Amino acid sequence: VGMKMAAPVETAHVARCANRTPHALSWGRGGRVAFGSCRSVVIYDPEKMKVIETLNGHKGRVNCVQWAHRDNCGPETELVSGGSDNCLIVWELQNFKFAASTPLEGHTGAVCAVTAVYEPVDLNEHPKLLIASAAADSSVKIWTKQGFVGECVQTLPFGNGFMMDVALARLPGSDAVILACGGDDGKVYLFVRENEQFQKIQLLMGHEDWIRGVEWALRDGNLLLASCSQDCLIRVWRIFIRTESTSKHCNEGVIKLKEDLFRVQSDKGVVTYAVTLETVLAGHENWVYGLHWHPPFYKDGRLEQPLSLLSASMDKTMILWASDEESDVWLEQVRVGEVGGNTLGFYGCQFSPDGSMILAHAFHGALHLWSQNKSKKGEWRANVVLSGHFGSVQDLIWDPKGDFILSVGSDQTTRLFAPWRKSGYEQVTWHEIARPQIHGFDMQCLAIIGRFQFVSGADEKVLRVFTATRNFVENFSSITCTPLEGLLSKSVNDDIPEGASVPALGLSNKAVFQGDIAANARKMDQSAMPLSAADQYPQTYFQPINLTEPPSEDHLLQNTLWAEVQKLYGHGYEVFCVACNSSSTVVASACKASKVEHAAIILWSTSKWKQLLILPFHSLTVTQLAFSPDDQFLLAVSRDRTWSLWKQHEMAESDSDPFFSIFAHTDKNTSVHSRIIWSCDWTFNSKYFVTGSRDKKVVVWGDMASAGRTEGSSLGIVKPCSSVLDVGDAATAVSFSPVTSRDGSYILAVGLDCGNILLCKWKPNENTSANTDWTKCLELDKSQCHTLTVKRLRWRRSVGRAGYDDRNDSNWLQLASCSTDHSISIFNVNRLSL
Repeated sequence: VGMKMAAPVETAHVARCANRTPHALSWGRGGRVAFGSCRSVVIYDPEKMKVIETLNGHKGRVNCVQWAHRDNCGPETELVSGGSDNCLIVWELQNFKFAASTPLEGHTGAVCAVTAVYEPVDLNEHPKLLIASAAADSSVKIWTKQGFVGECVQTLPFGNGFMMDVALARLPGSDAVILACGGDDGKVYLFVRENEQFQKIQLLMGHEDWIRGVEWALRDGNLLLASCSQDCLIRVWRIFIRTESTSKHCNEGVIKLKEDLFRVQSDKGVVTYAVTLETVLAGHENWVYGLHWHPPFYKDGRLEQPLSLLSASMDKTMILWASDEESDVWLEQVRVGEVGGNTLGFYGCQFSPDGSMILAHAFHGALHLWSQNKSKKGEWRANVVLSGHFGSVQDLIWDPKGDFILSVGSDQTTRLFAPWRKSGYEQVTWHEIARPQIHGFDMQCLAIIGRFQFVSGADEKVLRVFTATRNFVENFSSITCTPLEGLLSKSVNDDIPEGASVPALGLSNKAVFQGDIAANARKMDQSAMPLSAADQYPQTYFQPINLTEPPSEDHLLQNTLWAEVQKLYGHGYEVFCVACNSSSTVVASACKASKVEHAAIILWSTSKWKQLLILPFHSLTVTQLAFSPDDQFLLAVSRDRTWSLWKQHEMAESDSDPFFSIFAHTDKNTSVHSRIIWSCDWTFNSKYFVTGSRDKKVVVWGDMASAGRTEGSSLGIVKPCSSVLDVGDAATAVSFSPVTSRDGSYILAVGLDCGNILLCKWKPNENTSANTDWTKCLELDKSQCHTLTVKRLRWRRSVGRAGYDDRNDSNWLQLASCSTDHSISIFNVNRLSL
């Protein structure tokens, strides 16, 4: 298919967070942040607040990422990453994309840390990188990479010890390369390269627990090495050239710090170096996981290295340390951190290139960004930054108007993403603006009921129903610039709760009403004696916040919950799928099952929240449910490789409950699919539905208009009306777009088990045997695709792009996808190019 337009599919948003590893994040001098997220390396621009590029190549989790800094402090062109697939990859910039990659293979354990420096080369040669990597195979390997050739030049074995971090630098005065390795024995190992091989020259003792980070800085001809450890301390060591003059003027009576000497053979003869302990920084109360020197910069042609150091700890704080110019004393300048929530602290920290912003990644993968107040230098404030799930994203759904997306993940959260246009900006960026549910079970599925109510299922037997709070609706209105009147008048009624909070020992979000906030303020009055035990533990941690921009992680952890209004009991095993009809009157759900009685679908009334019907038919788990857009039918697909179709009966009285009965189904002989059917969806006109299965087949069934009940049988006949489309891998998600393509074909998105997404067109054809009814339009680019199973695909129900004023522009369609690789993607699809 010839492409008429430049980009038929562009990525509007990627929601991701950093991996739970100490060295997963690196901020480059070009302003780009690179971080490991599941198996991908994500390149994020904090200024534009959007993901620039996703680098897919690792076959396991990415544990460490490091930009290869250049001597001139200019933007980097190379990036090194290491993963649990025992492999390193060097990514190189070509045509403005980090498309070229060179794998370095040889470790027999997961790579946990990596460092790189450039070697001097002749003018006509390719740049040459010297790389050191530490891995779980108790070794540090030294690599060179030039052009597209990478090779391992040396292996440093450490017996049964592990090196947690590595750092390379050049020794001033001899240009020899020095390597620092921080070990799990509390020692820093120093190696110097002589005759192309690294030799161990020194052990720096002092830390009493695992060393988590080591990093070099060059200042005034001295090398400074900072090391941080699980003993809660940071040590700064100094390496300088030892000459006669530096040792003479020390008086005998002065107390001197112990100096360790070592010699290096260089072109200029033998150079003697001394190592001393400069300072010990104590201020953290828990393991210190990461540290980062303020990046050097050129000023008047001289390389300046500010004496400031950033550290991140499991005590939930980051400290900015600086050395006082006069007294040489190191002091704590600023301390920032995260408050509340059930989080565990920070894994790593980075300065922006000019030091005006600091970034940390936390235990739950969340990024925290602070920027310095330009007028008041000592003040730092939290900034808007990318966020996403830190586990598999199991399900997502658009709100009926297409203004926001709700998603659930195995990280036990439900998140709400919406577009935001920063005042004075053309670009619309997507952000997480609420976290309606923070749960104790892995989330599995959800369905939206109207605009501001949803029902979700987790690895438990109950379904939970949530309602938006007034605080959310007001903030949603101001962030997305939607008039509040249009939102609240349609809301359920006036008793919408102000906010919600989780009780100290509970799992349910309790609604907080206007009176509770005032009562709580009285309780918090210290002068009043506690009246009862309950008053000593006030339940409402909810604080109403007024947002004009997307909230920070701190707020998301406690102030954006929705109120849980109902629990639905009835399933015998963990809830697996849930759906709601277009008129928001009926919810259908099903649970994990290996027997007919457990595989039954339960229908619930949304007005009374009671069970309406139990629909037994399938013998194994129902994997997905879908109501037809006209609400006439409910479709179920199952692990037993068949589908069932239930028809809603016309009611004599308007107030009687809806009733469904079986209308059609497949059996062993008619099923077409020979494996589990993962997914199903309806065309927008309710005429056809599609099923996608693990047997790599996608089939369209119908036409519902002509599928009347047959004579002598109560069942209708619904046959395949397409040829079988082989998509080359298990089809785990299918979705029909809300409009046809220009030639009148239905547009179908298919998500695969390998993470790829295909866009196809299907046109009803009298002759299905010739396979002419399907057109494969395009497969998404590798950098746009997921790296693991696509769990759900959903088109926005209206044309145009959310957040833009193109509601009637039917040339743009939006498709949202979520995957086991922790990510959510939103694509703008150009309908004219299909």
